Amino acid sequence: MENNFYDNMLLGLLKIMRDRNLTQAAMAEYMGVTPSHFGKVVRGEVKMSFVQMSKLAANLSMGEIDLMTYPDKYIRVEKPEDDPVKAVLQIELKKDKKDQVLKLLFGEHNIEILNK
Repeated sequence: MENNFYDNMLLGLLKIMRDRNLTQAAMAEYMGVTPSHFGKVVRGEVKMSFVQMSKLAANLSMGEIDLMTYPDKYIRVEKPEDDPVKAVLQIELKKDKKDQVLKLLFGEHNIEILNK
């Protein structure tokens, strides 16, 4: 399972190179390694470290997770409870009922401020 994931990530790196028209030398520079070392990474002879992957992702303006899952892109799903709920209630009342409701909500003396 681990090698399958890693192998898929390496295939993603090759796709990125092809899609962005990048050379092994450019990818190596982005990763902070020599072109020879990058070649070994692509061939599976040497595993890429997380630090190297982070440098590569940053230089490609990608997130690490997007680098690992390329060409698929990670989209964070917000939880529904994270969204604030906003409700507006409008009630039509006659003047005498309106004054009673406002007194109930805002108190006896604050009703004068609202009526000005």
